[in-house]
Amino acid sequence: MDLIDTLNHGPADQAAHQLTACNASRRWVEELLRHRPYAGADSLLEAADRAARELCWDDVREALDAHPRIGDRASGSSREARWSRGEQAAVATADAEVTEALREANAAYERRFGHVFLIRAAGRGPEEMLTELHRRLGNDEATERAETTAQLAEITRLRLARLLAS
Repeated sequence: MDLIDTLNHGPADQAAHQLTACNASRRWVEELLRHRPYAGADSLLEAADRAARELCWDDVREALDAHPRIGDRASGSSREARWSRGEQAAVATADAEVTEALREANAAYERRFGHVFLIRAAGRGPEEMLTELHRRLGNDEATERAETTAQLAEITRLRLARLLAS
């Protein structure tokens, strides 16, 4: 049974388990389950993107709690942990100076905004992520919440596309 069939015809708890690996917000998962059935992958991806971008801040924070810091290795054997390790694989190639700069900037970001720095790491090198982290440290809270929500939506879409392809 593929993901579309699971979502459309499978038990809600089984579908929710699959979706949670893409975005840990319960509201996001509930929204996708509420809009079943899906005609196909495109309609699912559109609904997922819309639901992720419309999350209130508390729901975004719930999703953030499932994400490791940039540069930290996600632990565990869950699908989400494996995906996080793969998405951040480029950080493992960073030299000690960049690694330390990421650690320091992550700490500064968390002090400033009260949550982990979230960025779509897939396809980005450690230096680019560090540059973005420094840039976003200059954001006001409303701007940063909007950027964080947009990054969560990008990550969600990539993970959901990966899930659809598996």
